[in-house]
Amino acid sequence: MAAGCQGCRTAQHQFAIAMAFQPIVDVETGLPFAYEALVRGEDGEGAADVIARVTPENRYAFDQQCRVAAIEGAVAAGILDTSARLSINFLPNAVYSPVACIQLTLQTSKATGLPVDRLIFEFTENEQMADTSHVKNIVDSYRKMGFGTAIDDFGAGHAGLGLLAAFQTDYIKLDMELIRGLDTSMPRRMIVEGVLRIAKSLDITVIAEGIETLGEYDVLRGMGVRYMQGYLLARPGFKTLPPIALPGELYAAVA
Repeated sequence: MAAGCQGCRTAQHQFAIAMAFQPIVDVETGLPFAYEALVRGEDGEGAADVIARVTPENRYAFDQQCRVAAIEGAVAAGILDTSARLSINFLPNAVYSPVACIQLTLQTSKATGLPVDRLIFEFTENEQMADTSHVKNIVDSYRKMGFGTAIDDFGAGHAGLGLLAAFQTDYIKLDMELIRGLDTSMPRRMIVEGVLRIAKSLDITVIAEGIETLGEYDVLRGMGVRYMQGYLLARPGFKTLPPIALPGELYAAVA
């Protein structure tokens, strides 16, 4: 823990990064519910190029720098002119202490004027959890501080429903592999319907990500999914908040 807290105090910066932003759309209103911050290289290089340089030795500094870049970048792009939240990916295994490691985030939020209750922290279940109880502690601590929490790529990672049984987040984001071809796959529809029933019972909001076709969109709307993210609605904007293609406009375009 000492090494991590020292890293927080020294605010080491080892990566040349910027952020792209992709909206999570409230399809009932056509407005952005949130923008997810997606790491990019300083000149727009893909996330894979940046993440390939992350090691166990520097992942703490990377996690901290991503949080700062996400908040500063979103404010610079104009998020304060909207009511949208900001969703930031974080690495649970890079958090030594939820309270100590959140201080730089809080300072950045205060300095930029972005209220903490507009921040959502999401982590992917694709990252093997070294200690599930530690992740639960992070989630519980963040929720007490007023942050939203989310499991990203739900249904594609190591833990699956077992992770949800251990602790509950405010949101779960259905993995795009469950969404792909949803309109033509009965097994996928049955799985998504099952997850939706579980989430409703646990008072968890579901976000569907990776929507690319009107067929996928229609099935999800029929299931009652309100929050969606994907290329069909908006592609990520590098250092910008991209416009949203409303479903009605999409239907008009293919009519």
